[in-house]
Amino acid sequence: MGNYQNTRHQKKGPREMVSGGEWIFGRNPVEEALAAGRRTASEIVLPPAFPEEDDQIKRIRDEARARRLVIRTMDRDQLDKLTRFGHHQGVALKTTGYPYVGFDELLAEVEENENALVVVLDHLEDPQNVGSILRTACAVGATGVVIPEDRACGITPAACRASAGGAEHIKVAHVVNIVRAMKDLKDAGCWLTGLDWGEDARVYTDVDFKGRCALVVGAEGAGLSRLVRENCDFIAELPMPGGFESLNAGVAAAVTMYEILRQRAN
Repeated sequence: MGNYQNTRHQKKGPREMVSGGEWIFGRNPVEEALAAGRRTASEIVLPPAFPEEDDQIKRIRDEARARRLVIRTMDRDQLDKLTRFGHHQGVALKTTGYPYVGFDELLAEVEENENALVVVLDHLEDPQNVGSILRTACAVGATGVVIPEDRACGITPAACRASAGGAEHIKVAHVVNIVRAMKDLKDAGCWLTGLDWGEDARVYTDVDFKGRCALVVGAEGAGLSRLVRENCDFIAELPMPGGFESLNAGVAAAVTMYEILRQRAN
């Protein structure tokens, strides 16, 4: 504890602090990262302590002390630069990188669970969409998420922030070839439904999502890539009678995931 007492009020500049690890930020993401315990944390930035501080900040501070993390304070400008002007709420945690799981591990869980739900992201690039989808996938109890290693947003600090901490509790697998991964999911008993439009699309509520299934979400603007679309068993679309033919990928995925949950509950 001596080290903690000596460093709790020490300040460092963003460049000095950022080496060796990554910084996740925001109250919920930091609290959930500590609760999940999947990453190794080394230090944390918090507002100065005072007797009647916010309950959530107090919980985070108590957990940081219990873990003997180095606790620092920073002024707003420094923390803005450290988090690349993300919505940090005065809180940032230095950790090891995101703990991806092996695709084989995720596939084994699918084979063991007759109601497995996997979400496959087809080269999404916006961390807000990725984070939003992770948040919903975690909320509905999805088995895991699959993302490609190239030309796509990984589980970055910004995506973790957008997931409100959900990213820390769901399994995410990085794969080199997303089409190959889809075929492996099929071999494991999954029916694959892609979100897209077209003459072959059916209304999402008309798709039978019971049993093992995978929901495939296309990239912003471009939608599903050709090979990914061709390897889906079904194409589902969300009706838009209002005439506005564009829906955020995170919202579309959330609506469909809750339809999956509704069908299984009934």
